[in-house]
Amino acid sequence: MRGMGTIVNVIAIIVGGGIGIVLKGGLKKRYQEIMLQTLGVATIFIGISGALKGMLSIDGSTLESGGAMMMIFSMALGALVGEWINIEMRLERLGESIKQRFGGREDTRFVEAFVTTSLVVCIGAMAIVGSLQDGLTGDATMLYSKSFLDCISVAIFTSTLGKGAVFSAIPVAVLQGVVTLFAGSLAPILTADMVADLSFVGSVLIFCVGANMALGRKFRVANMLPALIFVVLYNILNIPF
Repeated sequence: MRGMGTIVNVIAIIVGGGIGIVLKGGLKKRYQEIMLQTLGVATIFIGISGALKGMLSIDGSTLESGGAMMMIFSMALGALVGEWINIEMRLERLGESIKQRFGGREDTRFVEAFVTTSLVVCIGAMAIVGSLQDGLTGDATMLYSKSFLDCISVAIFTSTLGKGAVFSAIPVAVLQGVVTLFAGSLAPILTADMVADLSFVGSVLIFCVGANMALGRKFRVANMLPALIFVVLYNILNIPF
């Protein structure tokens, strides 16, 4: 059944969140802090590896780099648009709204948990490509794999940041559900090169998320999300630099 991949992904996030809530009750604050720093460092290296994969290629015996101008173009314009719209503030307001209903006033890190985890589980090629495959062919294998990874990630995020991480299931359901629903229209636009570029820039954003986790909030990553739209425009317009 088309859409089953997203349904399983949402359930996996909820299950991971439940596991994280149980673990959080048995962890002292200093253990939560070191786990968060460790997960941040791991996320940084995941971002670096994805970015390097997008930039570096082997031509014979020569290691070449590329894609820098595409990345700069997309990130710079995307950040300007995102800052103008102030996506970070709007996402935080959504988190606050959810917190008022489900979080409780004593949970001071609810919004941080929601925003950080949402960015991690939504940014990446698996969410886009997996949803396209599910919508076009009914093959949700990639989303099932993503579900397993998200379950583990959300369990760790919940155990360190709190139950706000569980509600990352909402943007996952919306994003992947929309891509699955409109897969027939999106597939001709999303070429292999475009998906590779989306993965590249997405990895840069994931690096920023990891840096925020490990070093404290330095980057307004949500305001950089329109960079992904400019990646699509860059490819459609075939900009020659």
